[in-house]
Amino acid sequence: MKVALIPFQKNLVIRMDNIRFILVVTFAMLVFMLYQAWQIDYGPKPPATEIASTAINVDDLPSTTGAGDTGTAASSEQPAGSVPVTAAVTTKTIKVKTDVIALEIDPQGGTIVNLDLLNYPVEQSNSVVNKLRSLVGMSIPDINTSPVRLFNSDAQKLFLAQSGFITEKDSATAPNHYSVFSAEQDSYTLADGQDSLSVPLTWTDNNGLTVTKVFTFKRGSYAIGLDQSIQNNTGKNWTGRQYSQLLRVPNTQDKGNMLTGGMRAYDGGVVYTEKNKYQKISFDDMREENLKVVTKGGWTAMIQHYFASAWIPPADQENNLYTDELKDGRFLIGSYSPSITVLDNTATKFSAQLFAGPKIQPVMEKVATGLELTVDYSVLTFVGKPIYWLLNKIHSVVGNWGIAIIGVTLCIKLLFFPLSQASFKSMAKMRKIQPRLKELQERFADDRPRFNTEMMALYKKEKVNPLGGCLPILIQIPVFMALYWVLSETVEFRQAPFMLWIQDLSIQDPFYVLPVIMGISMKIQQGLNPAPIDPIQAKVMKMFPIVFTVFFLFFPAGLVLYWVINNTLSIIQQTIITKQIEKAP
Repeated sequence: MKVALIPFQKNLVIRMDNIRFILVVTFAMLVFMLYQAWQIDYGPKPPATEIASTAINVDDLPSTTGAGDTGTAASSEQPAGSVPVTAAVTTKTIKVKTDVIALEIDPQGGTIVNLDLLNYPVEQSNSVVNKLRSLVGMSIPDINTSPVRLFNSDAQKLFLAQSGFITEKDSATAPNHYSVFSAEQDSYTLADGQDSLSVPLTWTDNNGLTVTKVFTFKRGSYAIGLDQSIQNNTGKNWTGRQYSQLLRVPNTQDKGNMLTGGMRAYDGGVVYTEKNKYQKISFDDMREENLKVVTKGGWTAMIQHYFASAWIPPADQENNLYTDELKDGRFLIGSYSPSITVLDNTATKFSAQLFAGPKIQPVMEKVATGLELTVDYSVLTFVGKPIYWLLNKIHSVVGNWGIAIIGVTLCIKLLFFPLSQASFKSMAKMRKIQPRLKELQERFADDRPRFNTEMMALYKKEKVNPLGGCLPILIQIPVFMALYWVLSETVEFRQAPFMLWIQDLSIQDPFYVLPVIMGISMKIQQGLNPAPIDPIQAKVMKMFPIVFTVFFLFFPAGLVLYWVINNTLSIIQQTIITKQIEKAP
């Protein structure tokens, strides 16, 4: 029996000797992939591809070929003629401004053609960083401080929020997003002390059908209410459906590479249904097949890095969700209501809600069920969600996201304290017996099987677990990657200041101070660890602090801050344990 176990012992020793090295190399590869993914969002962008501005046939209304149909093919009853691919504004727009958004509504269809997020500039201008740059002789880059534009009428960034009615056969035609409305005034502003603002638009035809479309804005809110009232004085019943949809062209920037596997913030369509909950519907999915689904409640949205736009129909009605690919690279995602009949000489109101703003989870939870899921932490959501929750709780007390990161790092270290304590003890014992291992290696340089046997006997005698040192790396990999996604996806970290020169935790340290500190801390911690027996592995391991420092130069400052604090706490803990073990007989 002992003879049969000898080959297994040999292999086990070799595995334990190498597994820590393999884990470190694997972690380095993950860091490299995350670095590449981060560069996709924050590195130099390629020039945008021009979008053709040729005329196309109108084909962007959902089909209603029967009461139960959920198809999205072009309706045969659509308006004749053609429109430009940009759905260009042909009349003077209606300007609306609240405390958080500024937008333009095109009277043609009551379409929201431009929407700016006033509290979210494209880039942050910081006087502290600029002064430091000038002191060290660095150039001050041009800063675009204009607000982020979510909806956009520009051809290359086309993104519109449309709504209207689909008229059933034998009913008077109701307005869609090509019908021209009239407005009482051409600008509206939410005044100081005013909590809400209503913007009414009116459409009337010669047959006695009148439609009033009212947008409602509330102070501090990114949710826009939409009420469409139909007054039927046509002499007969009117039957039709309300629809609301988002029209967009895809972002033309790089979608990722083979190494990252497209690991970056998702940019595309999403839907939420009662049965399947949250689902991504990418532009490629829309090309392959039109979405056709009926659900109670639900919603449709287009999301991007940090921001989301969603049409939310009433939760208590059955809604038809759809997608469609149009010509010239445009895509639709939206929903339409059940068929509703408005009796002659009566009125009926249709409602919906449009969310257009930052993906702040506590805010989105109050707007619609599941809307907070647009903040995507990838496969590590089960780790990312608790990290975000804890960050949010600490921030609500301290009011600084950098200090919140430090607080989360402390909590994580406390949570895994027993594991790290056992790990560091094992590594300290390994360090203590390192001279004896080298002696064995020299004695049995020509007899590898004997060396493995003697090494196993030494481990057993000294009660050392060679795998114990792998625990900190194994623990840190999912936490590190989850924190990467939290920083990448959580809009609260965008342009969030910490202190001194760190005025934006979501981008790299402008003076590379934190990455250098991280590299030094990694080198110190490496000195506390037992060196690999294999001399080649030992040389490679010595290079890792330099390699990691280079990678971390371009990582977000918040992530580097976490790593610096984590390394500092580990150095303190490991130093204390190492001294205790070395003093022991």
